[in-house]
Amino acid sequence: MNLSKRITFLTLAAAFSLGAMADSKPYISQVWSPDLGNGQYKNPVINADYSDPDVVRVGDDYYMTASSFCDIPGLPILHSKDLVNWTLIGHAIAEMPEYAQAAPDPSHGNHVWAPSIRYHNGEFYIYYGDPDLGIFMTKTKNPAGPWEPLVHVYKAKGVIDTCPFWDEDGKAYIAHGYAGSRAGVKSILGMIEMTPDGKSTIGQDRVIYDGHIENETIEGAKMYKVGDWYYIFSPAGGVATGWQEVLRSKSPWGPYEVRNVMDQGNTPVNGPHQGAWVDTPDGQEHWFLHFQDKGPYGRVVHLQPMTWNNDGWPVIGVDPDGDGRGEPVMKYRKPNVGKTYPAVNPVESDEFDSTTLGLQWQWKGNPNALWHFCEANTGTLRLFSQKTTDSPRLYDASNLLLQKFPAENFTATTKVQFHPRKRNGKIDAGERAGLAVMGYNYGAIAINSRADGIYLTEVMAESANKGKEEKEIKAVKIDGDKPLYLRVTVKNIGPKNPKEKDDFKGQAVFSYSFDGKKFTEFGEPLKLTSGHWIGSKVGLFCVRDWESNDSGWLDVDWFRITK
Repeated sequence: MNLSKRITFLTLAAAFSLGAMADSKPYISQVWSPDLGNGQYKNPVINADYSDPDVVRVGDDYYMTASSFCDIPGLPILHSKDLVNWTLIGHAIAEMPEYAQAAPDPSHGNHVWAPSIRYHNGEFYIYYGDPDLGIFMTKTKNPAGPWEPLVHVYKAKGVIDTCPFWDEDGKAYIAHGYAGSRAGVKSILGMIEMTPDGKSTIGQDRVIYDGHIENETIEGAKMYKVGDWYYIFSPAGGVATGWQEVLRSKSPWGPYEVRNVMDQGNTPVNGPHQGAWVDTPDGQEHWFLHFQDKGPYGRVVHLQPMTWNNDGWPVIGVDPDGDGRGEPVMKYRKPNVGKTYPAVNPVESDEFDSTTLGLQWQWKGNPNALWHFCEANTGTLRLFSQKTTDSPRLYDASNLLLQKFPAENFTATTKVQFHPRKRNGKIDAGERAGLAVMGYNYGAIAINSRADGIYLTEVMAESANKGKEEKEIKAVKIDGDKPLYLRVTVKNIGPKNPKEKDDFKGQAVFSYSFDGKKFTEFGEPLKLTSGHWIGSKVGLFCVRDWESNDSGWLDVDWFRITK
């Protein structure tokens, strides 16, 4: 049946113009592109850490956002025409205002949790829950930005995974989950009425569903309406092991019926859940985007077909045994959106030819203008060394310039020139810069200034989130006046024991070169881990261990992701 004309969450507006966003030459990743070129696609459609994705269709354009936690810019905005090929077009948060911060940077795992994006009365809205502060909202008429300053809609502790809903009678609501770590109770869903303008709430928050018995850790509520039925799509069972539930009721306040509509089944896709229901522009097809937790590689985005049974319940994925509970597909035909669009992927590499950083880059906290300079005339990124905290560990620095892992197997190479600070012709010791892979376990290949010259070093830390110290693994003296090529090769080495369920055990191997051709492995392999609610990230840094009125710097010619 065609439900499109009755879905009130979707405004069938004319297609939003993306002329300013379009790149004249689409970027095709060397390491992961889901479009198979034969009318089919493979999952994941985004093999990168876009955790807790939510999507809205406006005309024939699809827009996605995702959790960003403490990384800035935050709330990424991606665009697609066919749900398979995605580009990153901007961010909704350029910097985090003080009233939306509960802890100093880097506040690992805090701030922006599980957002929802909606289109209402000609504007795009994003709501997210901060587990310590409550519900925030931002809106815009142009999804590429700029977005309006964050509005603190509801002050509360433990309210997360928020989704707005505007009903036909003029009333508006926010469905949400609860973070047990702050609220003291989890596995329940809540609802609170909000003002029609979406800027504040009305009355008290109410629990509308208790999942303790059948759906432990239910969260991530996404609210829709079809005819007289209110639907809430919610994941349950935990990030890496859960499944997808759908609740329905004739009232937003319940009582709700519940049905499991997708689980792992006989597939390798663990914990398939939490995402977005959208349809095609003609309303004939329905699709669901969700994440899969791949440990150190993050929560990657899958696309599943979705159908509606005659009893009014959806089925996500394919249902080989006809029990109403689907399982994920790894390969499938592309959505029929009326046209065929060329393959394109989120940009990974950067030649630094612009006056601004590429959209793929994020800092580990609010950026400072003194952290970097984009010298477009020479195609160089300059990172100034900073002493940002009293800790010597990279894990505690905010001026780390990082991007998401783009696949399970890839190589990141960068050409750099280190310029440590000099006074009276003598190098100041205590500056270091280079290439890093960051998670709870992290490692870096760095160029260091020391009293007796310039050294190439490898440093590592295990379980940095538990306060473990950073250790130097290897150090060799080098000619610091020459450009240097730094490289890290990331590889999924899988489980050592075939009986283990963890298929995502990765390692990173650092290497260097003086000519960009012959690379020498350096130090020890790094055992990859996730970060705080995120996958490992890769990127650049430039730090120092002293305060002064000036600094040295690292010039970065380019950064490239290859096979």
